[in-house]
Amino acid sequence: MSKNKRPFFSHYAKIFRNEFKGYNSKYFINDLTAGITVGAVALPLALAFGAASVDQEHMAIGIAGGLITAIIAGIVSGLLGGGSFQISGPTGAMAVILGTIVSGTYGLQGMFMATFISGVILLVLGLLRFGRFIQFIPKPVVTGFTSGIALVIAIGQLGNAFGVDASGEGTVGKVITFAGNIGDTSWQTLVVAGLVVLIMALYPKKLSQYVPSSLVAIIIATVAAIVFKLDVKTIGSIPKSIINSETLDIRSVDLAMLTSIGKYAVTIALLGMIESLLCGTAAASMKKEKFDSNVELIAQGIANMAVPFAGGVPSTAAIARTSVAIKSGCRTRLTSVFQSVFLILCMFVLAPLIGMVPYSALAGVLFVTAFKMNDLKTIKSYFTHGLKDAIALCFVTMAATVVLDLTYAIVIGVILSMIITISKLADIRVNVEEETLMDSRDVAIVYSVGTYFFANGKQLKKAIEKCGKKYETYILSFRGVVFVDVSAETEFLEAIDYIRSIGADFCFVGLNEDVRSALEKIGFQETVGRDHFYANLEEYVATGLNMK
Repeated sequence: MSKNKRPFFSHYAKIFRNEFKGYNSKYFINDLTAGITVGAVALPLALAFGAASVDQEHMAIGIAGGLITAIIAGIVSGLLGGGSFQISGPTGAMAVILGTIVSGTYGLQGMFMATFISGVILLVLGLLRFGRFIQFIPKPVVTGFTSGIALVIAIGQLGNAFGVDASGEGTVGKVITFAGNIGDTSWQTLVVAGLVVLIMALYPKKLSQYVPSSLVAIIIATVAAIVFKLDVKTIGSIPKSIINSETLDIRSVDLAMLTSIGKYAVTIALLGMIESLLCGTAAASMKKEKFDSNVELIAQGIANMAVPFAGGVPSTAAIARTSVAIKSGCRTRLTSVFQSVFLILCMFVLAPLIGMVPYSALAGVLFVTAFKMNDLKTIKSYFTHGLKDAIALCFVTMAATVVLDLTYAIVIGVILSMIITISKLADIRVNVEEETLMDSRDVAIVYSVGTYFFANGKQLKKAIEKCGKKYETYILSFRGVVFVDVSAETEFLEAIDYIRSIGADFCFVGLNEDVRSALEKIGFQETVGRDHFYANLEEYVATGLNMK
């Protein structure tokens, strides 16, 4: 049985055997140290993204949920994932949509149920082998979408950073509310956020491989807040348990809730699929290993079905943590498990200290994280090379992400990409060149390059009409035509009728197999006459022209 047809469990068993073949104590140490390093990076991000995933009222639950998610996802997604390197947990893309759910009618239970349903969707997509469809989302759309999410994350943290109310309907509403309350800024709160941003910006890159800048920044900011007795809001107590104080309660679920949160569940699933598969593809290239996108979707689905019952938030593979794992010497998926073990120890040992962290410090971490999410190098290349289509796709998707729902943004970006692609396909180039193949006959070769379909079929007749009645023979060269839509047949017949009406002759040359087959199916050759078709110009010169 081929790889693509092998049942999931036997296919996973083969992946596991290949991955751990020759595993020894040296590899174990590599995985252990890489796991601890990733855990140090994941800890502040889990706290920050957990806080960003809920509203102010449920902040403590959200922070605990972020940490719990990093632990559970690290074990479940790590062990079942499509690659040896994937590190999963709460991410910025998820945090954007979750706050809207929590502040809505069904609160935390709505978020938990949406997470569970998204897991079911991901599981089904993986079982149906939908992993390959990620390749149909254009790079400019992904780039714009990521930058849009970064903006939404940053805007969502303005309230925590400035110590003011910045709640509102959607991102635009938050900006309006924040602008109205900016006069009430708590300068002590803002200083803490600014300190974190400054430390992370100036932190030596060489030290990042040992201790992440986000962790150092949070520690320094927290110590400063305590020493100088700053009046800033802190996290407070968090549970010393991998089960949150509030979890998914199936008894609270009804049809009205499912109807209300359905679109959010689809959005979470789409975000999880896009982020996990993009992360896996990029990481596989870094580590030069194979990556199974369908297995990854199944793993992410199972993880997201599990975390709501522990009070966690949605999870997806994260490129920041995954790249740290690879650079730290990750050998197998045990790195992800060791990361989770490290986070469990932090939860039980450091819980009192974590409770002293100011919310504004987490906001500072998210500001820097949001900035780093932007693929500025790629965006710059679009402008440098004058790629107008890519620029349009990128910034339209970015604007839609900020102003509209995230699902709409992806759909808008893909649809715009399709429109641009169709417009490119419609740009058929038809050139007429005069040839003296025999002294007694005026011949024009009509070269077509591109794709013929219903929107541009008339271009062939227009090019011939411009020649007037100058030529006795028109050689219609389709050597540069890669595809012909059958709806273009009518336009071709009109061009032929015109040629005949002016008393000229014609022939078709250079049709590739696909074009020839498409025209055969609709009987085009029979209608026109098979004696008008030649494999190439040389064949026509050798036989057809001499017979005239």
